[in-house]
Amino acid sequence: MGKETAIEWTHHTFNPWWGCVKVSAACDHCYAETWAKRLGEDVWGAKSERRFFGDAHWKEPLKWNIEAKTQGIRRRVFCASMADVFENRKDLIPHRLRLLDLIDNTPHLDWLLLTKRIHMVRKQLPKGYQFPANVWLGATVENQAAAGKRIKHLLEFTTPSVRFLSCEPLLGPLDLRTFLEPGSLGTQVDWVIAGGESGPGSRPMEPQWPDGLRKQCNAAGVAFHFKQWGHWAPIEQAGDALTRKTLIHVIRRDGAEVKLAAVGKGKAGRSLGGRLWDQFPNLGNTA
Repeated sequence: MGKETAIEWTHHTFNPWWGCVKVSAACDHCYAETWAKRLGEDVWGAKSERRFFGDAHWKEPLKWNIEAKTQGIRRRVFCASMADVFENRKDLIPHRLRLLDLIDNTPHLDWLLLTKRIHMVRKQLPKGYQFPANVWLGATVENQAAAGKRIKHLLEFTTPSVRFLSCEPLLGPLDLRTFLEPGSLGTQVDWVIAGGESGPGSRPMEPQWPDGLRKQCNAAGVAFHFKQWGHWAPIEQAGDALTRKTLIHVIRRDGAEVKLAAVGKGKAGRSLGGRLWDQFPNLGNTA
């Protein structure tokens, strides 16, 4: 395969703390847990302590904000790659409040807050709090069951600039059409990110699943971003990465056969339907 490039979907990453506890099927092979354990950090699970950071760490986004203002270009910050901002623990409350203040004080940054606990968000916010315009609020939706439980809560929020879904790892087919059009509050899903699973124990993603999301988004005029195939790629995309020892997963459906090869995310690529999908919400204040 030729080298594939991508538009950066985020420019910075900021973690208000490290640590979490698994709550859904998407968490089964959590990359963040694996990474934390590799670094010797015991921060996963309900009984584990979370890792917190000092003032120097919290000042970093203030520097990014000044740089963005000086350059006249907004920057996206993915928040909590190693945690979930809306995990329900008393020891997290002051750090979450500090994060909300930080977001208010960095108006030139767009903060991507992604959670698997979207139903808990309102309860975790101060009474009467409304997200400022530099927040993009997202929910992880890995299958149709998760979609049915989570998206309705996401669409209750009217003040974030963007409401988005992370369908990664995508574990089944998804019908999002109802949510891609404005509902009773005038809100809808503005952006869909899809991708397969990577790392140990990765579950194969059937090609029709992300392609189905692409078609739904294209039809509704909603931005679609295909992030990666993950560990398993359609065999026709594996190319030179295939060897005699490569594991092959065969999907048989409706008399057809699809083969996926375990080549690793670095070689699996991220093209879908012969092209890259790097769409972003069409907002005048984003870069």
